[in-house]
Amino acid sequence: MNKVRVKKHLGQHFLNDEAIAKAITDLLSKDANKVVEVGPGMGVLTKFLILKNIDLKLVEIDKESILYLMLHYPQLEKQIIEADFLKLNLPEEIGEQFALIGNFPYNISTQILFIVFENKDLISEIIGMFQKEVAERILAKKGKQRGILSVLLQTYYDIEYCFTVNEDVFSPPPKVKSGVIKLSRNKVKQLPCDEKLFKQIVKVGFNQRRKTLRNALKSFSLERELAHTDLLRKRAEELSVEDFITITKVCQNKEK
Repeated sequence: MNKVRVKKHLGQHFLNDEAIAKAITDLLSKDANKVVEVGPGMGVLTKFLILKNIDLKLVEIDKESILYLMLHYPQLEKQIIEADFLKLNLPEEIGEQFALIGNFPYNISTQILFIVFENKDLISEIIGMFQKEVAERILAKKGKQRGILSVLLQTYYDIEYCFTVNEDVFSPPPKVKSGVIKLSRNKVKQLPCDEKLFKQIVKVGFNQRRKTLRNALKSFSLERELAHTDLLRKRAEELSVEDFITITKVCQNKEK
């Protein structure tokens, strides 16, 4: 078995540049003991991960890729989890803190990042290849690229843009460039406000992103409480994580 057939419905674009693959795996922190790779495919990252002194798990949904990995890396047979990562119960399946790595399929990359947010206390770092536009969106501190995920992930992770990857090193080549980013869990254990409400306010703000927050958050009736600030005159894309926390705390105090 020489190669795995590309399956478009799985968003497969196999990286075939080993120097880039090694550069991605070298971004792992030295204290990353348990590592989960999502969508290993034909093992271009796996090849370098097995050289590290780590407890490695591979999550793969494609049966053909699993067969390929078992043939070429038989020592990993018991470490392969045949599953859809999006449906995996991470606390149950992995059970302890781990680093996440992968050349993530573009069609599910944002869903993967929402799962990261929901499991932030379990996932210590993420090293991933994304569509360049998505990678830049995650890092954006303000402007049109900033969105719900930007705020949620920046709340709990320090995020670094590592490097850009051109289209011609994939098979088949995607139509866009890729970006490799690293997210490292920061020291925030608990927000000084209700996290569920914080998340709700972020989502409402960005769901009506063309409106100022005075209109987007109208249902929260914050005019009087925030009259001394200019927060309601801004759009969601202009607010920092701290600004959203401030608004959430005001909402909480109103409810008391």
